[in-house]
Amino acid sequence: MIALVDCNNFYVSCERVFDPSLIGKPTIVLSNNDGCIVARSNEAKKLFKMGDSFFKVASIVEKNNVQVYSSNLALYGDLSNRVVKNLSNYFEDMEIYSIDECFGLLDGYEKYYDLANYAQEIKRRVLKNTGIPTSIGIASTKTLAKVANKFAKKYPKFNGVCMIDSENKRIKALRQTAIEDIWGIGHKYRDFLHLHEVKNAYDFTRKNEKWVRRYLKVMGVKTWKELQGENCFKLETPENKKNICTSRSFPNMITDLDVLMEAVANFAAACARKLRQQNSCASFLTVFVMTNKFRPDLPQAYESKTVPLLVPTNSSGELIAIARQILKIIFQRGFYYKKAGVIVGGIVRENEVQLSLWDNTDREKIARIYKLVDKINRKNGIDFLKMAAQGYNKKWHLKSEKRSKLYTTDWNDLFTIN
Repeated sequence: MIALVDCNNFYVSCERVFDPSLIGKPTIVLSNNDGCIVARSNEAKKLFKMGDSFFKVASIVEKNNVQVYSSNLALYGDLSNRVVKNLSNYFEDMEIYSIDECFGLLDGYEKYYDLANYAQEIKRRVLKNTGIPTSIGIASTKTLAKVANKFAKKYPKFNGVCMIDSENKRIKALRQTAIEDIWGIGHKYRDFLHLHEVKNAYDFTRKNEKWVRRYLKVMGVKTWKELQGENCFKLETPENKKNICTSRSFPNMITDLDVLMEAVANFAAACARKLRQQNSCASFLTVFVMTNKFRPDLPQAYESKTVPLLVPTNSSGELIAIARQILKIIFQRGFYYKKAGVIVGGIVRENEVQLSLWDNTDREKIARIYKLVDKINRKNGIDFLKMAAQGYNKKWHLKSEKRSKLYTTDWNDLFTIN
């Protein structure tokens, strides 16, 4: 059996941990640059759709006294890690599927535990230790666990835990699950399946394998089998990323090279930090800049350039210097840039780096320096120590006028009690 633990309205729940007065009030969290709605409380779901543009629903927000927050990804990421640490006490094998979802393997647990009660204990412990409410779906496959989780979340009678552990329950659940609510079925497949009288998950399982393979390919067949209880998607262990990208859209269009230089330096530093976190180094670096495609009245440009590195590295200083050199080459005056980013690739393990006869850098010394820098930054907050090239200009920073404090990742934002 497999359990899917899903944090309820996760971003909103994170805000409520530190402001309980939000409980029961319609609350939304906005995307980068406060553009659109990316999270809603149950109360807000009655008023807004996911992805609604904030400026279009401003009157509804004001009329209904909706509480609005900018995304606080540092806080959400830290609370997510705390949830995962709690879950690791209950599952020997886990797959962190997203910031608010985690699969846990329960094979053999039924010999020692009542699985429904076990899941209730998980919910209680996570809520007590983190303040985050969860819903848990349990079934024989990952896809069925997703189905069970939707029922656990939707119907109060399940008290947050739904288990599909019999053939009757499986069929009943599939009959009540719309085809578009199946994990992996997008809107294009939904429209296609509707044309073939497939309205729910049970209808889908009634199709024969040859038909499914012809029209929905291999992944469709795996989903079809999973809905019938055949395990096709194994739990995946985390692997090091093969490419890392850090990019941002700017709140205002930028024409100043110096401002772009600072932004790109910060993106390169973020890539270097992520490389060090997974004990790896990058072999090449790409910088790209682009204008606002939604402004056809302005000149348009998309420029990028990739350069190989003499020696694979995760040094912030090296990556920043190279990124700035690339930017000087691709930057064009007279253009209004709306987005920029840095991509590092050709990633290899830190202990497998091929050195060069022409490299005079003391890499052991640099590694010791960044080990200390990362230790200090983990304790005091990201970029407590940073390169001078990263600067302090706010023109390129994300718009986040309604962001809550960094309660758990910044000493200056520690929660205070009066």
